[in-house]
Amino acid sequence: MFDLTARVAIVTGGNGGIGLGMARGLARAGARVVVAARNSDKADVAVRELSALGPPAVAIRTDVTVEHSVAELVDEVERRFGRLDILVNNAGINIRGSIQELSLAQWNDVLSTNLSSAFLCARAAYPLMKRQRGGKVINVGSMLSIFGASFAPAYGASKGGIVQLTKSLAVAWAPDGIQVNAVLPGWIDTELTQAGRRQIPGLSERVVARTPAGRWGTPNEFEGIAVFLASPASDFITGAAIPVDGGYSTMV
Repeated sequence: MFDLTARVAIVTGGNGGIGLGMARGLARAGARVVVAARNSDKADVAVRELSALGPPAVAIRTDVTVEHSVAELVDEVERRFGRLDILVNNAGINIRGSIQELSLAQWNDVLSTNLSSAFLCARAAYPLMKRQRGGKVINVGSMLSIFGASFAPAYGASKGGIVQLTKSLAVAWAPDGIQVNAVLPGWIDTELTQAGRRQIPGLSERVVARTPAGRWGTPNEFEGIAVFLASPASDFITGAAIPVDGGYSTMV
């Protein structure tokens, strides 16, 4: 039920953080992972790690904010492997600051990287998945898909949009046998959140105090949810947004 042998998966931003954690799970379950990222050196390191866990992984340098780059990514995957079974839209950035201080260029950078990229990648993957009569799309949202955050307005808007995009794609593509779901990470120990802890005094302590699990999460804790949503085990689940946050979003 959870076997991904012979499946091919693209993971955008799969060279670090939550994306690499999800890619590890897919590789361990037997999928051939394609790491799509801009930083080639970092991607090469990830590919070596993933190849030690499962089938040989590959890296394809991609700018997920550029339409032709995304199209070339999917074309190259089809040329090499003849199929695409799993798409993980994980690439993302954050620019912290109050809404009144945020420039339009900064707003557009965050929305383009976090939300428009998911649209571009899903749209490019659709014809191939439809031809195969099935596929899995996993969009990475955030707990800020649910909550507001004065210090990250563009990020919150982009991640709220991810949930609505997920629902729209799920409804549109269900007749084609394609399931589209989102995961909503809570406070996870990554390079992105480490920067936040340096910028926001007391953040780490407040997170731990509110989280029922009593700690920050780690990228490896996304291995299981990635395998579940990419496998036949989730064939009747679509349009869902699943928190992976140690219970943070359940607290009031």
